[in-house]
Amino acid sequence: MTDDSRLPTVDWLEDAAHFPGGHAAGIVFPRTAADVVDVLVSAASVLPIGAQSSLTGGATPMGEVILATTKMAHIVDAPPGRITVEPGVTVAAMQERLAEAGAWFPPVPTFTGACAGGIVATNAAGAATFKYGSTRDWVEAMTVVLADGTVLELQRGAHRARDGRFEIETTHGRISVPVPTYLMPQVAKRSAGYYAAANMDLVDLFIGSEGTLGVITQITFRTLSPAPNIVLAWIPCAAEAQGLALVKALRDASMTTWQTGAPDGIDACAIEHMDRRSLEILREDGADRRNNVSVPEGTALALLVQLELGEETDAAEAFDQIQGSLESSGRASALGNFCRALDRAGVLADTELALPRDRRRTADLLAVREAVPAGVNQRISTAKRTIDARIEKTAGDMVVPFDRSAEMMDLYRQGFEARGVDYAIWGHLSDGNLHPNVIPRSFDDVVKGKDAMLEFGRHVARLGGCPLAEHGVGRSPVKQALLQQLYGHVGIDEMRAVKQALAGR
Repeated sequence: MTDDSRLPTVDWLEDAAHFPGGHAAGIVFPRTAADVVDVLVSAASVLPIGAQSSLTGGATPMGEVILATTKMAHIVDAPPGRITVEPGVTVAAMQERLAEAGAWFPPVPTFTGACAGGIVATNAAGAATFKYGSTRDWVEAMTVVLADGTVLELQRGAHRARDGRFEIETTHGRISVPVPTYLMPQVAKRSAGYYAAANMDLVDLFIGSEGTLGVITQITFRTLSPAPNIVLAWIPCAAEAQGLALVKALRDASMTTWQTGAPDGIDACAIEHMDRRSLEILREDGADRRNNVSVPEGTALALLVQLELGEETDAAEAFDQIQGSLESSGRASALGNFCRALDRAGVLADTELALPRDRRRTADLLAVREAVPAGVNQRISTAKRTIDARIEKTAGDMVVPFDRSAEMMDLYRQGFEARGVDYAIWGHLSDGNLHPNVIPRSFDDVVKGKDAMLEFGRHVARLGGCPLAEHGVGRSPVKQALLQQLYGHVGIDEMRAVKQALAGR
């Protein structure tokens, strides 16, 4: 194990949230689970980190010893249907290894530089949660080291809670761990405190726990094969109602395809959304021109649809399917039916496609998607530098059942506009997960934005949603307040009881 008792360099002292005040007692680079045991039993406080891509400050140290997983980055095994990795392996590296066998890991977060340990610790989710669920649904086994040095080898299905408790053998004796009694929101994404359910699996307690219950040293994920061919569709919509109606139609058609297995059925695994202000940012920054993407005047929102086709569908076959969709006698096909749905919605003429294996055009459309949050972050950075150093990113990560999405959008707009703040909204509309973001012009906008997020959280819970969808809680005071708002003081105390039990206290 490489060890450095001096303070880490500044690169290690903040994560992607740029949470201020990062400092550490030291940094260690374990290579094995045994090394992790040594660190945990010798250090007073430890913070495990991976890519530090957290958007909540959760990977920013506040005096702990940093346990960096960068040296634990080996792919242990990848038999058919599975891949076993160490926590420092990136999602991109996993996908590259799986691609060699024509397989893939479906619940991919947007940032593929994220590490396996991190996506498990936060129950990461992404654009394709609508079809594939979150990381939790794909974890089969893991190895976890507890604070006292106990190494738990966990296999899904082997250890379930009974009568509201887990009984666990540790190196210091048997411990009893209570399962929280709060009810988690029943939505596709939730990264809101410790998982809790009747007769739950012990594996699930550690997924989404944000590294606070133990250090994950190995994970086995389920995988799929063959990997599908993907078509990306950029769809400008003149009205929000038009866009929402199209998303509902595509969702309904896709769920029917999954149920029936129809080879010519529409199979949209992800539908992302950018509002009018997001599109203005693309134009202001020239991202639309750089990536040769059209945003017609008067566009109210744009959708980016990820459509799955069979593994045998290459670009030539896809083109034939599109041509067939324009002919009354054309044969039924998945892409043809998709184009017909766009035509019925009145958006086909403005739609732009990236056909299977067209890497350049696919990269263009994905770059446009990423240009929106990048543009907002750049504006925040500029305001922080030129207006007020206290300015910080103020954003939400909330999810509601899809059929409440229109209400959620209205609530966001009304809340921001009542406070007089500039804002942009984008996200994963196919599963009802959108990100309202403040574009601050003053520190007062940040204060107003935080107040708005707490208000949004109350409304989202009322709509049956979760105010903490895919990014977790971390050190963010607003997200911590949202967690307490969701479960109350009793729920927070129940989470503390879980942690104390696993820490041997």
